[in-house]
Amino acid sequence: MATTTEEPFRALLEAAPDAMVIVDDAGVIRLVNAQTEALFGYPRQELLGRLIDILVPERFRGHHRGHRLDYAASRQVRPMGMGLDLYGLRRDGREFPVEISLSPLETPEGLLISAAVRDVSERRAAEERFRALLEAAPDAMVIVDESGAIQLVNAQTEALFGYAREELLGRPVEVLVPQRFRGHHSGFRHGYFVNRRVRPMGAGLELYGLRRDGREFPVEISLSPLETPDGTLVSAAIRDVTDRKAAAEMLAQLYEQQRHVALTLQRSLMGSPPDVPGMPTASRYFPARQGAGVGGDWFDLIPLGGGRVGIVIGDVMGRGLDAAAVMGQLRSASHALAKTGMPPWQLMRALDAVVSELPDQFVTCCYLVVDADAAELTVCSAGHLPLLLVAPGGEVSRLPVEVSVPLGVGEVPHHQSRHRVEPGSVLALYTDGLVETPGSDIEGQVDGLAAVLEKALATTDGLEEAADRLLAELLPDADDNPDDVTLLLARIPDAPVTSQTVVLAADPRSVGEGRRFLQSTLALWGKDDEHLRETACLLASELLSNAVSHSCGPVRLRLRHAGRELSVEVCDGSPILPQARFAAPDAESGRGLLLVDSLASSWGTLPTAEGKAVWFSLPLVGHAADSPP
Repeated sequence: MATTTEEPFRALLEAAPDAMVIVDDAGVIRLVNAQTEALFGYPRQELLGRLIDILVPERFRGHHRGHRLDYAASRQVRPMGMGLDLYGLRRDGREFPVEISLSPLETPEGLLISAAVRDVSERRAAEERFRALLEAAPDAMVIVDESGAIQLVNAQTEALFGYAREELLGRPVEVLVPQRFRGHHSGFRHGYFVNRRVRPMGAGLELYGLRRDGREFPVEISLSPLETPDGTLVSAAIRDVTDRKAAAEMLAQLYEQQRHVALTLQRSLMGSPPDVPGMPTASRYFPARQGAGVGGDWFDLIPLGGGRVGIVIGDVMGRGLDAAAVMGQLRSASHALAKTGMPPWQLMRALDAVVSELPDQFVTCCYLVVDADAAELTVCSAGHLPLLLVAPGGEVSRLPVEVSVPLGVGEVPHHQSRHRVEPGSVLALYTDGLVETPGSDIEGQVDGLAAVLEKALATTDGLEEAADRLLAELLPDADDNPDDVTLLLARIPDAPVTSQTVVLAADPRSVGEGRRFLQSTLALWGKDDEHLRETACLLASELLSNAVSHSCGPVRLRLRHAGRELSVEVCDGSPILPQARFAAPDAESGRGLLLVDSLASSWGTLPTAEGKAVWFSLPLVGHAADSPP
């Protein structure tokens, strides 16, 4: 090209943001700009006069000359982003993805072709990251263009709809829509492209998908617009809600959707307290109807072994997800601490330390340990409402418990107290949602609850029916309660289970004496199964050996038969709780508790007034559930 032809282009080329390469109809490079030098790594002088093929990867050069000649014949502007997969070649031999726009330039010396070259490496990398995110999504992801053609899907889409990926790409998205909805679907799709906004899942629409085998299934779909250089795409996240629809239909006559969500969340955090053999209970929980419908109420029943049961009830002040999250933490912490045998006052102190580390949180809580055999309660209350005790004769009274400040206040000790109760008595534990109403006197409301509880127990046959009767009177419209409500009724067993106790000297000979006592007691009870007898004697010997070796004072061995379970408990005067440990291969001791852990169905330790108790339980397989006479 003559200099007079080049000059008008030089300033424009240098101002262009992309690499600019101008070639003649023979493919010879006539002009480049500084961006070309930076992009391809060549000094300008090494490019001028060379064939354009120097910038094309070797694997494409065989067809490049033909493409160049075809373009020279057609002479049409080709914009960037035409869907071509193009690559450039740097001076150091590295390939990189590019987009190229072509424009014909008529000059007095003949046809020139202007090529604007743009490095799209970062965009391709972003696209790859996007594809990886798409594959990592838990839902089926389908991306379509404005015409409704499927552009991208992930593996979850293949699994959900039963199509191979290649069968979907390029096809209209209506292939995934049941036939009965296709008539309106294209209109909805066009409407979405006009009004481009994120539509989250669960937007109140009844939607269905169609699998490859022709089966329909209910789905939730969230839609999000994606702006790309190639135009607007729509991302659809598709979730199969078959199971949830089935569950919702079963509960539709009893609960509205908000109550269902609230109960699901609350119960997942509260857990499901186990049934306690020999101790009938009835519990009720209703979420609040205001706000998120979840709150901070919880309760728990914790078998502690040896006929003891821990009962926890608490209420995190406030409502909503924050209160529910705190409740979940405290419920897990209290359950774990109670299983260690920690006494109520100490457990309450530990929970107080947990709550004190949470910002602006206060919690009322009550923990009591029921010793059914001794008909005794050990109680510690941190700001919680009074416990109600219904005697076997029907009289209702408040348990005289010292109530400390709520958890989270700090610096105030929590005290426990012991109370004798009559077998057959009923304990009532509850949260403020049951008795508190705006403008009312809480003391008067608790008295009202006591009167209703007395009437409910007197006119019903069991705790479940009594709980229903009580709530029907106190909460006639349970669907409109402003606060979450928790009620727990527990009956102290009417009669103690069969048990036998022997006090032994802290002497090695007591181990054999304890075994003989265990064997004779099992024979007396008619539990003559050889495997049970040998296992019980082996484990009892381990506990007795530990007691006589490491403690002082007398050792108490107690056998307890309740339902289908045999419990063996060894009490001594040492307050140090034993810990299971792994003994060295050549050690002569240290394996006893590991043996107990392996053979017993459950075991644990408990602090006692005299020292400690170590217990284990064994199942009475094949024996009648009733206690022996």
